[in-house]
Amino acid sequence: MELKSKIWMTGSLEWFAYIDDEEVYLGKREVPAPLEEGDAWTNELGHMFKIMDGYIVLVGKTDPPKKYW
Repeated sequence: MELKSKIWMTGSLEWFAYIDDEEVYLGKREVPAPLEEGDAWTNELGHMFKIMDGYIVLVGKTDPPKKYW
């Protein structure tokens, strides 16, 4: 599968992508590696993403996952 979305990682190990010409935070450890067609995840802000047809798509928003320390 060829990923068609432009993605990058910062020095803080945070993943970002351009979605609809807008810079979007994808997450840190939540982002599956390697990215495959059909992968889905929710970042720490509650944004839900899925890879469809080679593009990373923002599919919705939910309550952020609870952190258990």
